[in-house]
Amino acid sequence: MRSRLGTVVGALGAFMLARGALRRWSEARYQLDGRVVLITGGSRGLGLLMAREYARLGARLVLVARDADTLERARQDLRDRGAEVLALECDVTDRAQVRATLDLALQHYGRLDVLVNDAGRIEVGPLPSMTLEDFTSAMDTNFWGALYVIHEALRHLPEGEGRIVNISSIGGLISVPHLLPYSASKFALTGFSLGLSMELRQRGIRVTTVCPGLMRTGSPVHASFKGDAAAEYAWFSVADSLPGLSVAGTRAARAIVRASRRGDPLLIVGMPAKLAALANALFPSLVVRVSELVTRALPHETDTEPRSGRSIEDKPPAWLTALGNRAAVENNELS
Repeated sequence: MRSRLGTVVGALGAFMLARGALRRWSEARYQLDGRVVLITGGSRGLGLLMAREYARLGARLVLVARDADTLERARQDLRDRGAEVLALECDVTDRAQVRATLDLALQHYGRLDVLVNDAGRIEVGPLPSMTLEDFTSAMDTNFWGALYVIHEALRHLPEGEGRIVNISSIGGLISVPHLLPYSASKFALTGFSLGLSMELRQRGIRVTTVCPGLMRTGSPVHASFKGDAAAEYAWFSVADSLPGLSVAGTRAARAIVRASRRGDPLLIVGMPAKLAALANALFPSLVVRVSELVTRALPHETDTEPRSGRSIEDKPPAWLTALGNRAAVENNELS
């Protein structure tokens, strides 16, 4: 019995060593120096953090975002770090703007190697506070916006070397309470992205679907809250700030960039997200039951008027959200 156990442990150890070596080799093989990386939603938060990491590794950048002032600050931030950056205003829900933006990027650099779809929107609140327009808006940005950019980019990504990174969410694998429009749109993006990976592999274009849990990027200030907006902001911003529940934004960005270089088909970021995904795979009904209990504990107001995180005055104690607040300053979220 001991001999068999030792054999199993040895085989598992050898497998893990070989897997680690292969991952390091795949990452080292795909150098970013001189490659062109286009990032939607790249002017703040996770998008900006990924831009900094790609730039650190020698990539030339195209930042795509809607707000001109935020985009200019991000461009200057990256230029101060020595990066080569082209910043372009674009609403990814507008197909004509997307096509024009891709054309400008190609005119400027003459090539496109990596596409990162990070543009997205979050609306937090109970179902009675949500309207059909909330679901439409979430799908327009989180799913259709990514699809429009991919559709245009596929004309230019090099076969055998191209990379696509789609930033979905753990909410695209497990439906999260009080985030129904967001979860629905991220489920759509996850399913499309995983299928896209299968379709494009034969062309040598690797697609990485990223499903992060909570990350300390400072994003709650730009999220939209309904129902009891102050209470919804409180639980969301605190959870988004606490170590153990959330992952540092810089750590998440580095993990995503490494996964894109390796061409990993799926990356789940953060231990809580990994445990939740594993639990859902093994005990899906139990996960739904637990989520029902969580939903009961959350606020139940039904006000349909949205409020941004920045506009909410009755915020939780600053010491509970200190890490998230610091991330908001560092990552250009306070615009």
